[in-house]
Amino acid sequence: MAFLLSQSLFIFSYFLLSSLPIINALSTVSISETSNQTFICALQQPNQQGKSNLNCTSFPPGLVVNPNISYSEIVGGNGFVCALRSPSNSTSIMGCWRFSPNAATNVPYKRIYRGPVIQDIDAGNSHICGLVNRENGLDLECWQWPGFNSSMGGKRNMSSIAVGENFLCGLSETGNVTCMGNNTRVVGHEPSGNYSLVAAGFWHACAISLDGSLDCWGNVVGDKPQGSFVSLALGEDRSCALGYNGMVACWGSNNFSMPNRLQGTFFESIVAKRSVFCGVVSSNYSLLCWGTEILESNTKVFDNVLPGPCRNECPCGPLSDSANFCDSPAIICKPCPPVFQSPLQPPPPPPPSPPQNAAESGWSTKMVAFLVVGCVGCSSLLLVLAFFLYRYCKGRGCRVHDSGRLDEPGTEPEAQAVSGVLEKRLSHVISMGNGSHLEEFPLLVLVEATNNFSEEKKIGMGSFGSVYHATLEDGKEVAIKRAEFSSTSPSYAVMGGTKRQEDKDNAFVNELESLSRLHHKNLVRLLGFYEDMNERILVYDYMNNGSLNDHLHKLQSSALMSWPLRIKVALEAARGIEYLHKYATPPIIHRDIKSANILLDAKWTAKVADFGLSLMGPEDEESHLSLLAAGTLGYMDPEYYRLQHLTSKSDVYSFGVVLLELLSGHKAIHKNENGVPRNVVDFVVPFIVQDEIHRVLDPRVPPPTPFEIEAVAFVGYLAADCVRLEGRDRPTMSKVVKSLETALAACLLQPILSRSTTASSD
Repeated sequence: MAFLLSQSLFIFSYFLLSSLPIINALSTVSISETSNQTFICALQQPNQQGKSNLNCTSFPPGLVVNPNISYSEIVGGNGFVCALRSPSNSTSIMGCWRFSPNAATNVPYKRIYRGPVIQDIDAGNSHICGLVNRENGLDLECWQWPGFNSSMGGKRNMSSIAVGENFLCGLSETGNVTCMGNNTRVVGHEPSGNYSLVAAGFWHACAISLDGSLDCWGNVVGDKPQGSFVSLALGEDRSCALGYNGMVACWGSNNFSMPNRLQGTFFESIVAKRSVFCGVVSSNYSLLCWGTEILESNTKVFDNVLPGPCRNECPCGPLSDSANFCDSPAIICKPCPPVFQSPLQPPPPPPPSPPQNAAESGWSTKMVAFLVVGCVGCSSLLLVLAFFLYRYCKGRGCRVHDSGRLDEPGTEPEAQAVSGVLEKRLSHVISMGNGSHLEEFPLLVLVEATNNFSEEKKIGMGSFGSVYHATLEDGKEVAIKRAEFSSTSPSYAVMGGTKRQEDKDNAFVNELESLSRLHHKNLVRLLGFYEDMNERILVYDYMNNGSLNDHLHKLQSSALMSWPLRIKVALEAARGIEYLHKYATPPIIHRDIKSANILLDAKWTAKVADFGLSLMGPEDEESHLSLLAAGTLGYMDPEYYRLQHLTSKSDVYSFGVVLLELLSGHKAIHKNENGVPRNVVDFVVPFIVQDEIHRVLDPRVPPPTPFEIEAVAFVGYLAADCVRLEGRDRPTMSKVVKSLETALAACLLQPILSRSTTASSD
């Protein structure tokens, strides 16, 4: 029984590991050779080479390719380079540059494919093949290979492919190798077993087994190395393998080995074509090449090369800092570690005991049969349950996250899609490397600091949960925001629990993503976080003097009872928003600017907080994002609400409402003398445009001095400009900052201000 159970666990573990998605070899570097030239191309960091991320060079110089767009994968062969791009979620386009041995001018481009998305491509010396994602699964399709599709095409059940000279090998979803084509040295000689990667050379192929060891077949030259490997680069009669430790081992004809100058260099990925080998260096992502005499003095070819294609899913997590090379939420995958199977090997069967008859042993034949059937049945049941548990966790990610916009229209997403997309976004944030300054707090530390998140420690609510005041062990005061889910929330009943949870998860990731890369004295500082499948917590600097909303509408006495200090607070908040719009890369639209999200530290410095609704905005101020409105009633831009067009001017409108609050002391939505709700814009702006702002100023603040009244009136004109109905008529935040700087200076010096100076010219 123990033997059967152990064997069942081994089989299940083996099946589990072999079912992981296969990560293909490097397809961001291509090597092409003609009779007299070597042509190397690479995909680099976005915008590294102007509009395109594709850069090429030849040895000796001569061949020139002039791409004008960016690509996702490239491959090359004898006299050609092909590049793939997917401009939409349903279409891929692939084109090639073909050159002759004597070409010395620009190489012409020709499109060879436009159709359903190509998941992966690979090229041999002459042929190009790809896995096309169709409705009924992945189809194998090849180009520059006459007769292939009619005789061997349409093969499905492949998760990755490798193309050699007149042959192709692929891995099934369970890791079995299948080869096809006319190369009898390779086809029909495939090893049996389960593998994580297959690669093809000119006349041979190799595969990496689950434990990292190599199996090679075909016309293999030299002795393959021993060890644990994660990637392969196979040439014509020589090969290289990348170890899990980042070191490269080479073997082949004429005792081919790794050049001495590259010994000790760590690589992320490698690629080869015939006699040329290249690898992306781990430390700086530069591309080094070797294998020919001309490359001996030109080892370094490019900088900032993608160490792999951008993917939406990574079974073993993202490569550190790699998200800088991809559009969010895509990331570059790090290789999966080999599976050392020795601890999982089933124990050898017990030695046979001397034969006994049933009567002597006390066991009847029927009892033995029942025992065997029972053991097999229990083992089968365990396997089935474990399989479905694995599939469940794999589909759901065993997390509850989502990266979709908070207000994205459409049907309610299923929990499986929600968790997967959010997991991608979280991985993207971590792999960006921007959060390296953040501390991952232990949950126990946060629980103790908040007295188990007690009501006594609670100081407010944020976009995705409650905020607590706490003191850490080192004496530092912090604000801790913890995600909460409440079935009694009004929006919960309307939108459903899944949508409400999705919104809160999105707010958590938005805030972590934004504040991990933003640094400005007028933005609240994120110190760290804690995240698992049950808890999402952010830790910030504590703002000793609370929110602007508290001082305007809640506290009986406040230091903000002077006009210069109120204008100073407005100016500092405006500088924080200006940073988001103008200096953040990419720009950020906050979407929830309000007095409650402007916090004050111990020195009364204003800081913008709560980025739960924030979104990356368009690069230019003339563009907009089309999506359903989100924000806080009373502050929300009516143009955004009406047309569903979000721009940076939507934040300007919200800030204009804050200015009106500062001037009048009224809430954004408040009740008039008759108890009827009224908007501060509708109430205050008419007095401003009639030059009667003194009739609506906050009575709790002492009447402004002659110098101050000019500044206050100027701020009133600015607020009226900010809340204009059409966004194009509102000033930019840079204009707002300049106007508030002028107003603050006027409080201390005789001003020369007029209504016209606040008019927006931009």
